[in-house]
Formats: sequence, C-alpha cells, structure tokens
Amino acid sequence: MEIIEKITVMQETSEKWRRDGVLIVLVPTMGFLHEGHVELLRVGRQKGDRLIMSLFVNPAQFGPQEDYQTYPSDTEGDLEKARSVGVDAVFMPTAQEMYPDRSQTTVNVEEITQYLCGESRPGHFAGVTTVVAKLFNITKPHLAIFGEKDYQQLVVIKQMVRDLDMDIDVVGVPTVREQDGLAMSSRNNYLSAEERVSALSLKKGLDLASALVATGEKNAGKIKNSVRELILNHPFTEIDYITICDPEKLTDIERVDGPCLLALAVRVGKARLIDNIILREH
Repeated sequence: MEIIEKITVMQETSEKWRRDGVLIVLVPTMGFLHEGHVELLRVGRQKGDRLIMSLFVNPAQFGPQEDYQTYPSDTEGDLEKARSVGVDAVFMPTAQEMYPDRSQTTVNVEEITQYLCGESRPGHFAGVTTVVAKLFNITKPHLAIFGEKDYQQLVVIKQMVRDLDMDIDVVGVPTVREQDGLAMSSRNNYLSAEERVSALSLKKGLDLASALVATGEKNAGKIKNSVRELILNHPFTEIDYITICDPEKLTDIERVDGPCLLALAVRVGKARLIDNIILREH
C-alpha cells in the first residue's frame, strides 16, 4: 500500500494507472475510520482494479464554532484498516498542500445546499464540494464511493458531478449501524455512556416515522411532531432539524405520497449526529 502526501505524486500515480487501463475507485474519508468507512472500502475494492482512500480532515467544511481542532484522529489505526481491505494507495495531504497560500477558488452547488445541514451549517457544503472536486482532479477516479448516512452530501456531490460534466460515477452505500441501531459516526466517540443511550432516540424516531407511514399516516407535520416528541423525551438531546422532504430536491413536503426522505440532526451532549430514512407507503 502506497502512502502519498504530495498532489503531484498522486496525480502521476493515477495517470499511470489510467494509461494501464485499470479502473480506479476513490473513497474519500476524514479518518478515524469505523466499520461504516470499512464497508465503503470493501465496496470500492469489489468495484475497481485500484482503490484509493483519501485521508484528510478538511478545514474548509468546518464552521468557526465547530470541532475541526478536536476532530478525533487515529492515523495508524486508519492505515491498518486500509491495509486489511486491500487499499492500493492512501492519499494523505496536509492542509497546506491542499490549500496553499492565495487559494481563491471554490465550488458551490446552489439550491440543494440551502436545506437540512446547509441551513444550520453555512458554508459547509461549499467546503465539501470544493475539496471533493479537488480530490477528483488529484486522484482521477472512474468511480467514487460515499455513505448514504450523509444523504445530503451524496445528493450534492451527484449534482456537482452532473453540472460540471465530471466523468465519474458516484455510488451511495447504505448506512452501517451498531448492533443497537446507532448509525456509525466518528463523532459517536464524543458520547458518554448515558448520552449514547439517548443517541438511540434518532433511530427510534426513524422507526416510529416508518411505522406511522405504514399505518396510513400521510401528514408530514404530524409525523415530524411525533418524532420530535420521542427524541426530546430523552435527556441530553437538542434538535437541530427534523425534515420530511423530496429525496432529490430536498424541498419540504406536506404529505407523504410516494417515497420521501426523513432526515434529522440532533445534538446529544457535544456530539452533533445525523440520520435518515426513506419513507415509503406500504
């Protein structure tokens, strides 16, 4: 497994692979890998001839009051996990390498970044799309793998790829959960034992919404209120948003007629957790 820190070296490596006619897959990560990341890598390993994992905590997607400085890290553990899956190259640049002095260009997807996390984290998605566009230009993949837990991120990146005519297939992988149902996240590391119990309210809320739709409830407001009440009945919880929306446009809907996205963000202690489900009539 190659560990590459310089952009030019990564570009030269990918270009050689492309000339050799192999299919390149990229899995972008910010490190502190959990089983959800490992599943993305496994899918990538199955789908391509050369697998690249990027490992870069992107400062551009963190707001001033967010956890960039304290974001959890375990580089040696990450590299060991990458080796165990058969990653061919880990691209591991510094912030200075990715954003040299006088960098002036950003990539911004307009409408669908105004909702959900985009509303409560201004500038976040411009940071995401800019770094992903750079990673695509650096690693030159044919295919890129992202998790569906970050549903809005997946939709935004697919939009960017379409709009900018990037010749890359973007593949979403279903959310990987702990045995108790909690969606795997690097930020779960922030939870105390008591807070973790309350964090399970996110999945319970999704399950409640699904059950309500299954019994014929179509009123999105009533479903959201039920989910809100369930979550707030647990200690340490503060709701950022609960939204039922169009799965592609991410605009709010009032009635559940056909598939729609229920997405939520909840602070549990100092951890901001997100989760989602596609609601379908039965």
